[in-house]
Amino acid sequence: MRGAIDGLESSLPISRLLPAVFADDDLAQRFVAGLDETLAPVLNVLDCLDSYFTPALAPVDHTRWLGSWVGAETDGGEPEARLRAAVAAASHLHRIRGTRHGLAETVRLAFGVEPEITESGAAAWDARPLGPVPGDPRPYLSVTLRLPEPTPFDRHRLETLVAAARPAHMPYTTQVITIEREPSS
Repeated sequence: MRGAIDGLESSLPISRLLPAVFADDDLAQRFVAGLDETLAPVLNVLDCLDSYFTPALAPVDHTRWLGSWVGAETDGGEPEARLRAAVAAASHLHRIRGTRHGLAETVRLAFGVEPEITESGAAAWDARPLGPVPGDPRPYLSVTLRLPEPTPFDRHRLETLVAAARPAHMPYTTQVITIEREPSS
């Protein structure tokens, strides 16, 4: 929440802008000093406006709001560093949406873990026409995520992310697996 800050001085005091006749007028000086105190936070925000649109510098609450502007895939519960990374990467992710790389990056930013992705598509080149078509004839996409302590929310979140970032009309499956911990000695 933004608001008044005690002791914050205005970057542009109104008393400097008054005509010379008011320079020695005590009432006018006190009146504009009150306005300066009220306007100082506004002027401070305007002086630093570019920082409010830079996810690494903006206040956390504003970064969440900025994320809603750019369509960042956030859920509101991620750590601050992951939130800032997701908001900063949102425009890039929209450009590569529907690709394997875009899907992997979206899941990695949301969970902090690289997903395992298998798909039916492939690409090949042949000098002769009518060569074999690469990949499987039936389209499929499978995304597996390995987490130390998965929750039902993680499964739902992965499902939602894959549904939004996958290639259009591609059937898919998702799976969240518990990482096996090695027994401590």
